[in-house]
Order: sequence, then C-alpha cells, then structure tokens
Amino acid sequence: MKTFFYKTILYTLLIVFAGCRKNETAVSKTIAKQNAIEYASGLSLYAYDGYTVVKVSNAWPNAEKDFTYILKEKNSSVPDSLSKYTAISVPLQSVVVTSTTNIPFLEMLGVENKLTGFPHTDYISSEKTRKLIDKGLVKNVGQNEKLNMEQLIDIAPELIVTFGVDNNNPMIDNLQKSGLKVMIQGDWMEQSPLGKAEWIKLYGALFGKEKEAKMLFDNIVKDYKNTLLSVKNCKAETSVLYGSMYQDQWFVAKGNSWVAQFLRDAKSDYLWKEVQGTGSLGLSFEDILDKAKNAGCWIAAGSYQSLTELEKSNPHYNQFDAFKKKNVYTFESKLGATGGTVYYELGPSRPDLVLKDYIKIFHPELLPDYKLTFAQKLN
Repeated sequence: MKTFFYKTILYTLLIVFAGCRKNETAVSKTIAKQNAIEYASGLSLYAYDGYTVVKVSNAWPNAEKDFTYILKEKNSSVPDSLSKYTAISVPLQSVVVTSTTNIPFLEMLGVENKLTGFPHTDYISSEKTRKLIDKGLVKNVGQNEKLNMEQLIDIAPELIVTFGVDNNNPMIDNLQKSGLKVMIQGDWMEQSPLGKAEWIKLYGALFGKEKEAKMLFDNIVKDYKNTLLSVKNCKAETSVLYGSMYQDQWFVAKGNSWVAQFLRDAKSDYLWKEVQGTGSLGLSFEDILDKAKNAGCWIAAGSYQSLTELEKSNPHYNQFDAFKKKNVYTFESKLGATGGTVYYELGPSRPDLVLKDYIKIFHPELLPDYKLTFAQKLN
C-alpha cells in the first residue's frame, strides 16, 4: 500500500513538474530555434507555430540595448515568458513606415496597399506608391523627427516601423505612450550590401509573406554571387575617388563600409580602402587632391546632372584627372516625380543591380548589354 502511495505521489509530482517546465521548454526552444537571417547583423527571426520572435540589435551607433518583438498570429498562444515584449498581431492590415528604403520591400511583396502613412511623402520616388499617395491613400504624417501625433492616432495603423539615430528618442517614446505600436529597425546600420537587402524578411514576417520574402532575397543573392563570378579573374586597376565636398569637408567612405565593399566586389582600387571602420571620414580638399588627383574614376556624391553643374558647385573640382577625362559618375542624379532619390530608395534592396552598375563602370566589357540602373555618367 505504501509503495502504491509513494508511486502515486511521485507520478503527481512529475506531472506538476512537467507543467511548470512547459513554459521554460518553450523559451529554451525559442533560443535554440534556427535564425532565418544569414547576412544581416542587426536582425534575427525565430519562427514558431503561431508566432515569430524578432530581435533587432545595433539599431543605431553605440545602441545600449536590443529590441525584441513577438509577431503573433490569430488565435495562437505565446509562452508567458515572452509577455514582457511588444506583441504585434500579424499579418498586418495597415502600416506606417518612415524610411524610403522600406517602400521597395512593401512593393516587392505586393503589400504596398497596406501603407497608410509616411513622413514627407515627397521623398518617395516609386511610381507605384506615388499613385497611392496621389489618391490620398497614403497620408503625409509630418517629419521623421517630428511626426504628426494627432494624424497618426487618427490613421491608427496597426504598426509604425521607424528608426532612431541615437539613444535619445522622445518621439518614439511619445508614440508608444499614445498607445501606438512601434517597431525599431536598423537596416541603415548594416555594412553588408546583402545584409541591408535581407531586411525584406522582416516585412515578409509582418505580412505573412515569409516564403515570398525568402524567394525574392534568395534570387538577389544568386544574382549578386553570379555577378561576382564575372569579375573573379579581373584585377582592381581603376583607382577610385569617392564623394564630394560638403561645406568645408570631403567625406570618404571608410574601408569597412558597405560602399567600400561594393567598390571592392566590383574589382576597383578604392583609394581609402585601408581606412579602418565603417561610416565616413572627413578630410580637407587638400588631403583629397593630394591622394586622388590622378584617380582614374570619380564616384561623386550629389544629384548633379552634368560636369558643368558639378564644377559650378566647386571650381576646384576641375583639378582632378577624372574630371578632365570626363570619367565622373553619380548614383544620385535619378529622381522621382517629387524629388526623391531613386538610388537611396531602391538601392539598398537591390544590391545586385548596384554591383552591376559598378562593374559596368569599371569593367564595361563584361556587361556589354547591361544598362546602368542607378549610376549616371556626367558629361
């Protein structure tokens, strides 16, 4: 009888213990689940039955914390241990985004009609989304640093996807205090061209288009890698000057930046490739001229339409050999109907096309039938 009693108690304890461990097991599985992200350093996606855990890190320079979000499908349950994180019901039926780099992701997934608001809509260059703006379906909700709170409350989007530039984000705090769901993203911090493009998977998860997002991204990766093969046996012979004067400084991309990687992948000799770090380095015009006077090619920054316009902005530009030989390009001259820069909007999501542009510039014989997508030669 005692044996039976003790076995009963033991069995009961095992059941209770198993029940207590249920949520812990779910959490441990959350951590152990394979991340769907391969290239992006600041994004992680862990998909489970009925929900997805999104982790965003390095959202801005020296970010002090990471951000975790739970994308919850209808009628699904989420472990109690994840209840402290912002829960977002998916698939979304309405969204506000605050960066033009997000527009191509929405369009590629066919959910641009879910966009209900954007700050300073003139920045959007895509013809497809501009039609929605012209119809009044996408509202102008102010400026990034000063969003129109009343209008956002009136629009009542299911989610606002935005970004921060430092640890002080009063606008984001105010949005959340107003009861609006906010997600921080950091695609702009990625230093890998493919890493930037992979953020389409986040939008795939937000709109229930995970398979479509993966397929689209996989095709971009394939195209990028195939394009790399075309220059595999080429030498980096063309020396490259990058950037232009801004006020009293010339900012060049550092050697570990996404710009430098494009130039490296396209087999060019970027003159500041040895500078460590990401972001840019400010130098004087004299420093630039001393190092790059004889550069074979100049990738200028700015929406210039001609060499004459470029020279008017700074008459000293004509001292560079690349200017004299008319071998100057810019990626910023193609604009949308209301002045938005096509490259800034579409370039991050299509690194395969950006790479082809660079290869067309440095090794035109390899892509004889390819026409430049973003870049334009100044004459």
